Amino acid sequence: METRRNFIKRNTLFAGGVAVSTLFPMELLATMRKKVGANDRINVGLIGCKGMGFANLTSMLKMSEINILGLCDVDENVLNQRVADLEKAGLKKPKLYSDYRKLLENKDLDIVIVGTPDHWHCLQLIDALQAGKDVYCEKPIANSIAECDVMLNRVNSSDRIVQIGQWQRSQPHFVDAINYVHSGALGKIRMAKAWAFQGWMKPVPVVPNSAVPNGVDYKMWLGPAQNRPFNQNRFHFNFRWFWDYAGGLMTDWGVHLIDYALYGMKASTPKSIMALGGKFAYPNDASETPDTLQTVYEFDDFSLLWEHATGIDGGSYGRNHGIAFIGNNGTLVLDRGGWEVIPEKNRPNWSEDLGPKIEPVSLQPNTGNGLDLHTANFVEAVKQRDRTILRAPIKVGYDAAKVCHMGNIAFKTGERLFWDTEKSSFNKSEADALLKTAYHNGWKLPKVG
Repeated sequence: METRRNFIKRNTLFAGGVAVSTLFPMELLATMRKKVGANDRINVGLIGCKGMGFANLTSMLKMSEINILGLCDVDENVLNQRVADLEKAGLKKPKLYSDYRKLLENKDLDIVIVGTPDHWHCLQLIDALQAGKDVYCEKPIANSIAECDVMLNRVNSSDRIVQIGQWQRSQPHFVDAINYVHSGALGKIRMAKAWAFQGWMKPVPVVPNSAVPNGVDYKMWLGPAQNRPFNQNRFHFNFRWFWDYAGGLMTDWGVHLIDYALYGMKASTPKSIMALGGKFAYPNDASETPDTLQTVYEFDDFSLLWEHATGIDGGSYGRNHGIAFIGNNGTLVLDRGGWEVIPEKNRPNWSEDLGPKIEPVSLQPNTGNGLDLHTANFVEAVKQRDRTILRAPIKVGYDAAKVCHMGNIAFKTGERLFWDTEKSSFNKSEADALLKTAYHNGWKLPKVG
C-alpha cells in the first residue's frame, strides 16, 4: 500500500482540476482520431473556450465522431489560442463567434458545450434547448436558486439530452465508494462532511479598473450581470470570487463534493442551514466571497458539514479536499485520489444493535479518467436518445447547486435558516430576497414555465 505522504503528494494533482484537464497534448489527440464518415459525425459548438470549457471539448474530441464546428468566446485572444490548439490536433479551423446566439443559429450543430462563468449558464442552456441542441453544461448549473428552478423545469419539459459537468459521477472509485456506503456496512451514518482546503489559491491583489483589453467584448461578458468598469480581477479565472458572477469556493468545489455527500446519503434538500465564515485570511484582498467558511445543514436524521479555506491545505484526514461518511461502525473517507474505510475499534460498551464490527479497507486508489468517462456517457446518451443513462442529469446538478447556494445565503444573512419545501421559501424575508439574482443590461430571467 502506498504511503500517506505519496498519497497526499499525488492528491495535489487532482486539486487543480482545470489545469490537469487542459494539459492533454493536442498533438497526441491527432494520433487518436480516426476518419469518420459525414453521416456519423456529431457536430459540436463550444461557448466559453477557456479552462473547463476547452477541457470538456478536448475530452469529447478523443471520440472520433465528434466534429468541432464553432467556438464562441468574448475574448478574441482566447479564440486565437484555441484555433492554434486545434490545428495541433490536425483539425481544421472552426467558425468563430463572440455572440453565442449566432453560434446557436447553426442548424448543423448537434451539441453545445456551455463552459462560461456561472452567471451565463441559465440563459445559454435555455437558449440552446430552444435552438434544439443537446447540452453539456458546466457546474454549478446557475448563480441563483431561481435560475436553478427555471433550468430544471425547462430541461425536464424538453426532449433534449443535458449532462452537467459534475464528472466525479463517472469516476470509478467514487462510484465504488458510494456503493460501499449504500451497502450499510458503516452502520447508521449520523454525519457527513465535505471540505475543500486549497493552498494553491492565493490572495487576489487589489488593482485599479482599466481599459477593456483589445479583442474583448466586455458588454457580452457582463451579460445579465451588473454593469461595472472593467477590472482584470473580475475577468477569466478570478470571476468566481465575485458575487455578480459566482459563489466562491462553495459553488466552485462544493457542488462536486456536496453532490457526493448528498448522493451517499440519498438526500436532496436540507431542513435548516447555518453558516459562519468570512475573509479571515485575506481581509484586504480584492475578492468578495469568503476565504473561510463552515456551513451546517440539518436533514431528517443526519447533519452535513461543509468547510472551505483558501491558501492552506490542512483539511480533514490529511486530505486537502474530500467527503467523509461517519457511521456507527466506521468512517469512509473519499477524495479524487481514492477512498478508504477507518473502522471503529474500541467503542465502549459495543452493542451489536449499533452494528457489527467491520474490517478496515485500505486505500482504493483512483482509476480511470472521470472526465473522459463522463463526456463519453453524455455522447452515448445523445446517440441513443436516452437521458435515463446520464450519470449527471439536470436533477443532480440542481440538488448540488441549490444546497450550495443555500449555504451562501445563510452566510450572507448570518441567520439559521429553515426551508419550507412546499412554499419553496425560507423563514426569513431577507433570505428569500437572495433566492433570485437581478438581471441587467436588457437581459431577462426566463420564466419557470
